[in-house]
Amino acid sequence: MLALEADTALGGLRLELTLEVAGGECLALAGPSGAGKTSVLRIVAGLLRPDSGRVRCGEETWLDTERKLDAAPERRRLGYLFQDYALFPNLSAWRNVAYGMAGVPRQQRRERATALLERFGMAAHADSRPGTLSGGERQRVALARALARAPRALLLDEPLSALDARTRAHAGRELAGLLAEAAVPAILVTHDFEEAALLADRVAVMDAGRVVQIGTAAELAAAPASSFVADLTGAVVLHGEARPLSDGLTEVTLEGGGRLASTDAGSGRVAVTVHPWEISLEPPGAAREGSAQNRLAATVASVTPVGNRVRVALLAPQPIVAEVTGAAVTSLHLGAGAEVVAAFKATATRIVDV
Repeated sequence: MLALEADTALGGLRLELTLEVAGGECLALAGPSGAGKTSVLRIVAGLLRPDSGRVRCGEETWLDTERKLDAAPERRRLGYLFQDYALFPNLSAWRNVAYGMAGVPRQQRRERATALLERFGMAAHADSRPGTLSGGERQRVALARALARAPRALLLDEPLSALDARTRAHAGRELAGLLAEAAVPAILVTHDFEEAALLADRVAVMDAGRVVQIGTAAELAAAPASSFVADLTGAVVLHGEARPLSDGLTEVTLEGGGRLASTDAGSGRVAVTVHPWEISLEPPGAAREGSAQNRLAATVASVTPVGNRVRVALLAPQPIVAEVTGAAVTSLHLGAGAEVVAAFKATATRIVDV
């Protein structure tokens, strides 16, 4: 178990949070730049001392400001995977890994480093320098180095951001497997909710130095506590004024025009959210089909293929993004400037705090 309590001033930001990560669990800290995510890693690693706080890993106390305990970074037995991997360009892969083996006899380091590289499928590149390796290969060397000192916990700072789009998905799946194998508490920093969902068991959403919601990725996507969390998960967020109707539904009058119905209760100024894949597109004037009560006239701004889906950005009273099939794009002749109706159910329209 890795436990952290911190309260400190970071320039104009106040960082206040309490976190616990179980052995073998990966916790993602997700949020925008400047939320304090990387500062949390630095506090755990001993690179930043908070005004007050504690850091414990298992039976060891690494920091306790009240008791004036502050273990040096090299005494904390942490594996730290930096955003750019921070490999030494003049050293081979195995020497990069061996660099982290403090206390291991020099004559045993190559054997142990090669064994770690083999675990990550990189033994054949043991003598290669980082400049000759792909982004995914450098990531595996960096992770092998992070594990070289048998760490009590792992810290990962934006581990996929240095990869290009072609290798990010594959490297992410590999990293998820390697984290499971490591079987130690891990804290991952990311601004990308999809990356957090792929790699982490739980996600702590941070904003302005505080954790505003924590849970599994599925829990956050299904029941965001606020429009901020909903937006981070990739949901469409619209704002308006809510009032209850006599039939048990809530009507939301949108800023800029248009009305929506929701099965959630709400009153006054609210935000409503709907997932892009729950929005269907219809031609204007088409006969209503199905049970979707919400319909907004919109103009297509852009059409972008994403995997086996197509993301359609729409200009409406407020911006909307829908995800549809390629067949729908063809049948509706979707392209920039096309007029459509965005339709979605009242049950898919969730009301959250602004």
